[in-house]
Amino acid sequence: MINAVTSDIATIGRINAVPAILQVICETTGLRFAAVARVTENSWTACAVLDTLGFGLEAGGELDLSTTLCNEIRSSHQTIVIDKASDDALYCQHHTPRIYHFESYISVPVFRADGSFFGTICALDPKPANLKGSAIQPMMESFARLLSIQIESEENAQRTEAALQKERAMAELREQFIAVLGHDLRNPLFAITAGAELLTKRNSDPRSQTIAQHILTCGRRATQLVQDVLDFARGRLGNGIVVNIQPCPDLDSALRHVASELQRVHPQRMIRVRIGDLAGIQCERERVAQLLSNLIANAISHGAEDGPVDISADIRDEVFMLGVHNLGQPIAPQIMAQLFQPFSRPLDGAPQPGLGLGLYIANQIALAHGGRMEVVSSSEAGTLFSFRLPLGQAPLPAPAPATS
Repeated sequence: MINAVTSDIATIGRINAVPAILQVICETTGLRFAAVARVTENSWTACAVLDTLGFGLEAGGELDLSTTLCNEIRSSHQTIVIDKASDDALYCQHHTPRIYHFESYISVPVFRADGSFFGTICALDPKPANLKGSAIQPMMESFARLLSIQIESEENAQRTEAALQKERAMAELREQFIAVLGHDLRNPLFAITAGAELLTKRNSDPRSQTIAQHILTCGRRATQLVQDVLDFARGRLGNGIVVNIQPCPDLDSALRHVASELQRVHPQRMIRVRIGDLAGIQCERERVAQLLSNLIANAISHGAEDGPVDISADIRDEVFMLGVHNLGQPIAPQIMAQLFQPFSRPLDGAPQPGLGLGLYIANQIALAHGGRMEVVSSSEAGTLFSFRLPLGQAPLPAPAPATS
């Protein structure tokens, strides 16, 4: 119960309207002490106080419940109004006015949204005041209803915040687990692929060769998936993918090699390459090659099967432009908004190869270089993914949202 009352005090403390409510009560009634009290079956605790009287009570302070009139309000759920306690037929002999030396007093019950009793809004003063039959009682009862709504709203907000914090902690734990798992899988996968390569070279039996080649292909595929997971973890848990930017005089050959590799894997698809003069580019060769590989794989997966995949690389106006274009259905606007988010999938739920990290990692590589990814998609022109990297100048500004 103590923890619950402490929580209630904190809740009232976060409601910005409470000080204003107490100020209005004091100014309207002329009473110099007002408070919001949490009242339980065995405790009276001040949650918020406005005291110009010198009553000596602050937020968190407690009174003996049996000495207060709030205990009676907790039982009756009725407002108590006293103009002058020493002349009041009901309260002239009551112990509470004598203990706390007040003449005028008003206290209204406060209920939670579910109807349970929370406490009171009360005010008092040693001097008499004309409270009965005035607009003061309905005003304070309106304040009590407002406070009830505010309490419910604040508690809902706190529950939402707590759930959000818990989810964030769980998400971080999952991502850390992914990072550790991906890191620990690299060594056994390396052993599998190395062993499969050795078997393909030393075993002349055609059937064994086929099995070894299958193991090698699966091992390489698993290795790439693990690498994608590690890149994802670096992007989410760290400061993004780290790149080693340096002069790259052979970038054109690296890009052609990526296209050639994917052409061998997909011999039924037409992959066309057009690469201009790339002299003067500084980047991390392997990461840009990885970016291109992810874009080509995406184009092959989602582009028209009978249409070409066109790769272009050039320098225009001191900006390195690397593009991958495919024909086919345009990207829907609702997908475009989350295109570079991890684990993104088409809305139709059709099975897709990989983890859905390719475009996310490509975007992280672009950002790590100080560049950006752009995409334009329409039914007439197809889809074009572009990596734009400024050469010898400030990073490019963020692009306007793409349209289809």
